[in-house]
Amino acid sequence: MAKIELKKPVIDEIKKYTEDASSIVLVDYRGLTVEQDTVLRKKLREAGVVYKVYKNTMLRIAFEGTDFEKLDSNLEGPTAVAFGIDDATAPARVIKEFAKDVPEIEFKAAVVEGTYYDAEGVNVIADIPSREVLISKLLGSLQSPVTNLARVLNQIAEKGVSAAAE
Repeated sequence: MAKIELKKPVIDEIKKYTEDASSIVLVDYRGLTVEQDTVLRKKLREAGVVYKVYKNTMLRIAFEGTDFEKLDSNLEGPTAVAFGIDDATAPARVIKEFAKDVPEIEFKAAVVEGTYYDAEGVNVIADIPSREVLISKLLGSLQSPVTNLARVLNQIAEKGVSAAAE
C-alpha cells in the first residue's frame, strides 16, 4: 500500500472536522504529562471540543482552500489542534483555564469564525463567555427594566388603594 493511501483517511478525517468547526485552536503541548493530557482531553470533550494531534503536513493538506489555511505558518513543532464545533470560543476558553494549572501548554494561533488570531489574540478570545452565558446576560438586562417598571406600577397602585381607603 502506498504512503498516500495510508494518509488519505487521516486527511479526510481532518477535513470532516474542519467542515463542522467554527474555530480551530493550535497549541504547543510540549511538557505535558500523560495524566495532564488525559485531563485536558476530558475537559475539552465535555465542552464539545474535538482535540487531536496530527502531523503538520497532514493539517496543511487538509486546511488547503479553507479559512483555516491561515494557520499554515504556525504548523511547526509539536502541534495539537482543538476543533470548536458548537461553541467557537470553547477551545480557547477551556485550554486557557487548564493552562492556569499547567503552564506548559501554550497557544500558537487560532482561526475563529474565519478570522486569524495569534497567541495573544487567542488569549483575548478565551476571555469571551460562552454563547449561553452571553444570551442569559442579555435576557437579564432586558428583563430588569420591565421588572422595575412593574414594581413601580405596583407601588403606585398600592398607594392609590390606600389613599382611596382613607
